Amino acid sequence: MDVLVIGAGVCGLTTGICLAEVGLSVAIRTAVPPEQTTSVAAGAVWGAVRVGPPERVLGWGRTGLEVLSKLAAEPDTGVRMASGKEVSRTPLEPYYWTQLLFGLRLCEPSELPAGFTHGWHYSAPLANMPVYLEYLRARFERAGGTIEVAAVSSLAGLAGVAPVVVNCSGVGARDLVPDPAVMPVRGQVVIAANPGIEEFYVNRDEEPPWIVYMFPHGETVLLGGTNEEGSWDLEPKPSIAERIVAQCAAIDPRLRGATILRHRVGLRPYRSEVRLESEPFGGGVLWHNYGHGGAGVSLAWGCAAEIAAAVTGQSSS
Repeated sequence: MDVLVIGAGVCGLTTGICLAEVGLSVAIRTAVPPEQTTSVAAGAVWGAVRVGPPERVLGWGRTGLEVLSKLAAEPDTGVRMASGKEVSRTPLEPYYWTQLLFGLRLCEPSELPAGFTHGWHYSAPLANMPVYLEYLRARFERAGGTIEVAAVSSLAGLAGVAPVVVNCSGVGARDLVPDPAVMPVRGQVVIAANPGIEEFYVNRDEEPPWIVYMFPHGETVLLGGTNEEGSWDLEPKPSIAERIVAQCAAIDPRLRGATILRHRVGLRPYRSEVRLESEPFGGGVLWHNYGHGGAGVSLAWGCAAEIAAAVTGQSSS
């Protein structure tokens, strides 16, 4: 084994792919299989939400946007190009990273839901996470990678297991490293039968711990959601699910009485800045790749490419 990756969420799988596809022997060790990781609860439209630092995020995000846009043209990846809007009841300037988006424009007043005064419309890659995670798993295994479902209780205990260890443990890094700068931000979502919604919708009003969004995935639509800082609770709460559906139905009445198919909860690994750096480790090297907040899908390819370039001795440019 050349590389051991810890974690099988979107960052762990993507890192594993980038390393395996350059010819390295890579294994992933994970407490739960990919379909049970936090990543499965993501929306997941490209965007650098709750993540930093800006100067590095732009580079990682640009790579992610390029790769995901190409995957959107391939069948069975779970990724497609989608259009939609982000809206607010108060003045809102587009974020710094929106400069990378396709066709970003301000919404016309007629495009805004009742009561909203500002918003923008754009197109971006949108991933159906259960399908996308299965695609990543299969691609990793095709490249010769293996996945072992086993909890990792100590990084120190992995010294010498492989020349390169990559820590993609997400919110688990808080205890595993340990890194108290990592904080869980609980996200609960509802999966409903899609009554005909074609465009995604995100409300950018500052109303923590609530956020309203809708991401259509063909016959289903993902409705959200919550931003509960510091909560580790993985059990869906019926009262929150009811509020999610009610708030989404207030925006799109077609959701009233929608058939509820399932509930999901994920813990976003929030950190003021992504930790992507290496350190000496048991005669080899330990890479940290965690703290992506709500932008794991968007930044995974850029971060993985940087690690793969360093590990193989190539320039990241």
